[in-house]
Amino acid sequence: MEKKTILFVLPAGSKADKIHREKLQETAPNAEIIFTDSKELGRDLIARANILIGTPPRSLLKYAARLEWFQLFSAGAEQYIAPGILPEGVTLTNATGAYGKSMSEYMLCAALSLLLDFPYYRDNQRQHLWQDRDRSRHILGTTALVIGLGNIGSEFAMRYKALGGKVIGIKRTPGEKPDYLDELSTSDRLNEFLPRADVVTLSLPSTSETMHLFGKDKISLMKPSAVLINVGRGTAVDTDALSDALYEGKIYGAALDVTDPEPLPAEHPLWNAPNTIITPHISGGWNEHGNLERIFEIICANLSRYFSGEPLINVVDMSTGYRRNG
Repeated sequence: MEKKTILFVLPAGSKADKIHREKLQETAPNAEIIFTDSKELGRDLIARANILIGTPPRSLLKYAARLEWFQLFSAGAEQYIAPGILPEGVTLTNATGAYGKSMSEYMLCAALSLLLDFPYYRDNQRQHLWQDRDRSRHILGTTALVIGLGNIGSEFAMRYKALGGKVIGIKRTPGEKPDYLDELSTSDRLNEFLPRADVVTLSLPSTSETMHLFGKDKISLMKPSAVLINVGRGTAVDTDALSDALYEGKIYGAALDVTDPEPLPAEHPLWNAPNTIITPHISGGWNEHGNLERIFEIICANLSRYFSGEPLINVVDMSTGYRRNG
């Protein structure tokens, strides 16, 4: 096999530490490995790459004429699957499996915060009010509807179930029900399950199927006491419809780590919606220590597979944006 060039592209201003550099070099000892960041990357450098790892600007990918395989740091791949972005024949793989633990903790924290009325008590604290709302709930006895059963949704479902909640899972295609779900169904039956849920979670990629999946019609099927948690992509929710529902009391609350648009404009009414938590896409940071270690495990596993001629893991289906294999 000819000597391959691996281009490792970090976000602007980031650097790979010594341990990770050495691990990559141990995994691919006969390859040329070039480390750079997205700001320093230019067309001449990307044109040398046989293997691309990281977060390059999309505008430069058209110059990657030698590219064979592109490994993402992220689980979401939507910005790279449109026709014409990647050269023909390039295999795209994502980092599914790296973010489930950290993001499911965020989701669990959000669910508990909303069920226990933490936003209400936070506001009271600022006003120095000692006032009991007398309507807090706990996970035990509630039902979570988990929409999207990839690594992130599944990790959350396991944690919610362990705390005594009932969990209903929704996925695109039929499959065998795992033990951590009480019920499993498919997305074409979503409307049947929405009225039963106390907590609705979204951990979906941005695809044509998920675009504004949660608009006025879906939100209207939720209980007035239900809460919505979105950690996938902001485009899965109609932001204005959600904002209206919160102000009108159609649903009880929301926790959003993603919005549409993102960042959410400073003047948008959603910022001040009742019982709402908004965070700036922090539930699954790539450089959080645990996530970073799992990302490197995936990268190194795929490098080993590539150089030994084995099938890669986490291959992305370019027509759907979802992972094609395990």
